[in-house]
Amino acid sequence: MAEVYRAYLFGAEAHDGQHRLSGEPYIYHPLAVARILAELRIDYRSLIAAILHDVIEDTEIGKEQLLAEFGQEVADLVDGVSKLTHIEFHSKAEAHAENFRKMMLAMVQDIRIILIKLADRLHNMRTLGVMRPDKKRRIARETLEIYAPIANRLGMNRLRIELEDLGFAAYHPMRYRVIADAVRKSRGNRKELVEKIQASIQARLKQEGIEGRVIGREKHLYSIYKKMKTKGVSFSEVMDVFAFRIMVDKVDTCYRVLGVMHNLYKPVPGRFKDYIAIPKANGYQSLHSALVSPYGFPIEVQIRSEDMDKVAEAGIAAHWLYKAGDAGGASIAQARAREWLRDLLEMQKSAGDSLEFLENVKVDLFPDEVYVFTPKGEIMELPRGASVIDYAYAVHSDLGNACVAGKVDQRLVPLNTRIENGQKVEIITAPGARPNPAWLNFVVTGKARANIRAHLKNLRRDESVALGRRMLNKALSGFSLSLDTVPQERIDALVAEYKRSGLDDLLEDIGLGNRMATLVASALQRDASVAAKPSAEPLYIKGTEGTVVSFAKCCRPIPGDAIRGFLSAGRGIVVHTQNCRNVSEFRKFPEKWIDVQWEPDVQSDFPVDIRVEVKNKRGVLAEVAAVVADADANIDNVSLEERDGLNTAINLTIAVKNRVHLARIMRHVRALEDVLRISRARG
Repeated sequence: MAEVYRAYLFGAEAHDGQHRLSGEPYIYHPLAVARILAELRIDYRSLIAAILHDVIEDTEIGKEQLLAEFGQEVADLVDGVSKLTHIEFHSKAEAHAENFRKMMLAMVQDIRIILIKLADRLHNMRTLGVMRPDKKRRIARETLEIYAPIANRLGMNRLRIELEDLGFAAYHPMRYRVIADAVRKSRGNRKELVEKIQASIQARLKQEGIEGRVIGREKHLYSIYKKMKTKGVSFSEVMDVFAFRIMVDKVDTCYRVLGVMHNLYKPVPGRFKDYIAIPKANGYQSLHSALVSPYGFPIEVQIRSEDMDKVAEAGIAAHWLYKAGDAGGASIAQARAREWLRDLLEMQKSAGDSLEFLENVKVDLFPDEVYVFTPKGEIMELPRGASVIDYAYAVHSDLGNACVAGKVDQRLVPLNTRIENGQKVEIITAPGARPNPAWLNFVVTGKARANIRAHLKNLRRDESVALGRRMLNKALSGFSLSLDTVPQERIDALVAEYKRSGLDDLLEDIGLGNRMATLVASALQRDASVAAKPSAEPLYIKGTEGTVVSFAKCCRPIPGDAIRGFLSAGRGIVVHTQNCRNVSEFRKFPEKWIDVQWEPDVQSDFPVDIRVEVKNKRGVLAEVAAVVADADANIDNVSLEERDGLNTAINLTIAVKNRVHLARIMRHVRALEDVLRISRARG
């Protein structure tokens, strides 16, 4: 207590002369934050950190001074909560995201940092009235999108409910008022019914010799609003569900009470959940069952032990509510929180920047879960709507990166299959398999999203560096040089001049078309009197360069076509055919054209458009498709155009190996009786 009081005196002196927007001395705010944490019986160092949480950010006092006065632990806690005020950011969004990232990473080291931050946010929300309307809405939105879900993820139910209701009131004031009035009006009719049901439950428990507390629970306003919005139901339909919580002494009694409730009122089939055997991701434990009351409307009962109730309300903070060594349920909440923090750490390593990390964390703060079995029979929880890929990444990042298909309950399924409760999931991998950009359209976990993006980013970088090296060597060959023969100090000097961190960064810029290889080659050569001889060697295209070499959709070049390369900033080389109609447009930028040629033995498949005019007969499309398939080609896309009542034009995009392959397909299609004409479509 003496230490906490000393921290108060230190904080009051540091904030002396500072006032909040409401006009009260600033020290009132840190004291209120400490009071919220004191209600959770948190340790005294956290209370000291709560009282001092704004001194680094808002006063002249630095971390070193706190370290000298209050020790390492308190200094680290305060530093973890403080914003990054001395770094310049390109935008407010980036600054906000980087502050959030810093706080989350500090929280991985010490969970108490997020408790202080949540208490800080709660007091700010309680005193939001004095803010400008636009600032009020921004803070309320951030609370609903980030801080309330974090409180939920850490099992801190009481704190989450208050954050949600305060955020709802500030973000949607009119909707809040309308729902609050409707709840007030409906409360009178409900009170009598709730008391009757509560009394009958209490009487039945007494009859069975079970000691327990029964509470009639009312939904909070934000959860009513959310249910109305997501399920598209009216207010009366949401308020029709009466909820009761029954607290008993131990786990065995919970299951006995469940039997008693199912005897008293008829259960609704398929509406029972056992969160005691399988706790929620935040450590929450309870039995949930929906019953039909004698008055005709449904009621929901939640049955739990007193210990489980403490954990359900306080979450990880319940750890401090218990005496040492008596933390039963609280330790589950702690373990789940630590598991989540480990995932956060992995997500941050994979995320490219703070904004991406923030987006991944938002994705990960899911409200409910599905439980699935691994091939070994272990239980894993995933967010509702998770796919087979989400499961693969949840098991291990390497498994996700190498997966090609999945088995759900012994049935082979595609990777985008949504997983349901109780299914057994197995992943099939293949050597050399890589994540596909299309996966980002259906994954729902932040961990999967972050890993896929990181892998694709690294892959693109490797491809860009390899292409940049080839292009720079080609440009240097005009000076009878190559990267291997240019002195290292000259390369280092140029890298420093261009403000890049290494040669690979410079090569990546060249490969992506952000920097001209000829200019870099001239700068490396350093002798202005020597003119570059035009290189006789073109740049060979293999078709396996990845995303940094793309093929123009206007002319769809394939091996065998005469081609030109155009350098496009951020995309690398775009390959066109020599006679493409868009080539004339690009002639204005001669410095961006690059001499390219097909490798002699290209093995890839390339899309090409063909147009087939046919007689309008049943089965003609099937005939054309069969001929294309027999010629060892794949149809990527098909569309039909009716010319008149008699003829139809079929537009096909097919994957071919080269011009010879295309010519063979066109010859076989032309031989069909109902085909009038066939041509390669250009543009």
